[in-house]
Amino acid sequence: MSEGKSSIGTHTAPGEGESVWLVGDLIEVRLSAEDTGGAYSMIEETTPPGGGPPPHRHANEDEAFCVLEGEVEFLLGEDTVPAGVGTCVHAPRGTLHTFRNAGTSPSRVLAVITPGGFERFFLEAGEPATEGSSAPEGEPDVGRIVEIGQKYGLEIPPPPGQ
Repeated sequence: MSEGKSSIGTHTAPGEGESVWLVGDLIEVRLSAEDTGGAYSMIEETTPPGGGPPPHRHANEDEAFCVLEGEVEFLLGEDTVPAGVGTCVHAPRGTLHTFRNAGTSPSRVLAVITPGGFERFFLEAGEPATEGSSAPEGEPDVGRIVEIGQKYGLEIPPPPGQ
């Protein structure tokens, strides 16, 4: 099945969504707000061992995650939640949250973000990923990511003790 619209909805096959590298993770937009009439966005995030986004809060979106591959640890507020394949986690808007690949091989997490539109943050803040490309070398430009995030109601607090 190829990416496109049918008379009823939209479909994308693996590898057909827009993809970017962001903080070492590969993020593929599976369904955009445009595809869902603004109801939600769906992304798939492939994370190397030890990787994951920094702790953050969304002012405007709820997120639901489902672990497709690997062993992941979620932070929800002050709670750490171990999550294997098939585990689903909900992070309501305003909740400090993140996840980390706690395994020894890449993890894959599917995220549904509601309402839709937050996928534009990933596409703006990330580096385009092309077939066969790998994560950019060096440290990410955290200041740039924080600045872009502010446009989308994303708060990335400084690490504890800073």
